[in-house]
Amino acid sequence: MHCTHFARLRTTDNIKISAPANPLNPRIPEPANLRTREPRTHVARGHPSFWKINLAVFSAGFSVFLLMYAVQPLLPIFTREFRINAATSSLALSLTTGCLAVSMLAIGALAEGWSRKPLMALSLLAAGLLTLLSSVVREWPMFLLIRAIEGVAIAGLPAIAMAYLGEEIHPDDVGVSMGLYVGSGALGGMTGRLLTGLMTDVFSWRPTLAAIGVLGVVAAAIFSVSLPASARFQPRSLSLRTLLGIYMSHLRDPVILALMVEAGIVLGTLVTVYNYSSFRLLAPPYQLSQTAVGSVFGLYVFGFFSSSLMGFLSHRFGRPVLLRVGLATMVLGVGATLLRPLPLVVIGIALVTIGFFASHSVASSWVGLRAHEGKAQASALYLFFYYMGASTAGTAGGFFWTAYAWSGVAAFLFAMLAAAFAIARAALTREAA
Repeated sequence: MHCTHFARLRTTDNIKISAPANPLNPRIPEPANLRTREPRTHVARGHPSFWKINLAVFSAGFSVFLLMYAVQPLLPIFTREFRINAATSSLALSLTTGCLAVSMLAIGALAEGWSRKPLMALSLLAAGLLTLLSSVVREWPMFLLIRAIEGVAIAGLPAIAMAYLGEEIHPDDVGVSMGLYVGSGALGGMTGRLLTGLMTDVFSWRPTLAAIGVLGVVAAAIFSVSLPASARFQPRSLSLRTLLGIYMSHLRDPVILALMVEAGIVLGTLVTVYNYSSFRLLAPPYQLSQTAVGSVFGLYVFGFFSSSLMGFLSHRFGRPVLLRVGLATMVLGVGATLLRPLPLVVIGIALVTIGFFASHSVASSWVGLRAHEGKAQASALYLFFYYMGASTAGTAGGFFWTAYAWSGVAAFLFAMLAAAFAIARAALTREAA
């Protein structure tokens, strides 16, 4: 993956990619008659195709998180409408992320034999249509079934998008692209939550989900038109034995395994904070409206900037240092949420958000660089741990909330983040790609 800098060249796919550099002057490409035949090379920053790719993947990430997390502010409403408890209401999100996590492993196999772009486009369209369908069902079990299927549908995007960026983008710039992709999730999640809170107060939760489903369908159309086809991807079929071998080789790498566990912990922390902050802020002594609670999710905008910033800082400070900074920020945030004044609670949630997106941006780009082979499978495993952490911690936090209120939730989060620090100290002390 370590390549020289490249100049522009238009391929038969009409994608501007880089051509091999002249060894005498890296800024000037060799004449065509002096070049040997080589695989298509990476897209570097400064090329029009670089920003075209990032724009398309940004819109896809925005849509996925918009659709997936739109239900999070609705959890207290679900407890009333369907007469269920907090932990059960959290299944509206936890089932989606859990099915997404498991489906990632199968997608990791299919991704090697199917074209990247059509699989991602189909995933986005299906997720939008399923969100539309969920807005009209009347029974809680059926609602959960649709949300579970939506998790399977969404699985076609995240792992493939990470693999696509790892294959197409120059190693020196992949941190920037991954940071923008992670940031798109921040904006998508924030927009979904804000729209849900605002529209639910004005209308009800059903028209709200329908409108968000329509936005998902529109995003799928934009993605299909904008994304260039893969230039470096070579389709191949994998036997089950080969696939398991690739997965095991990644799991035997202590750095990749540690990064995967870290991903599950940090997303589990974030989801738990937002799941039960809604219950806390709607109840005394705060008693905020649904719109006000939804506006708290506007803090996700800080996540966009922190994830993008980490991409630019990774070369200067190193990923191990930046990962610890992200974790420490999350710890400070959880501590601040224990304080009673509402402004300090909101600041705490903001710090957790900033720390999460910083940590995830660093870890996801690190995995992409560390996995020299089987990048789609590495991304699938990373996201399996990532979303399984959200699914398990997001629901487990409900039991702590029911039994011990917010102090119990915070203790649960401190324990998870302590484990994250221990893992970082044991396996992620130096950067090796």
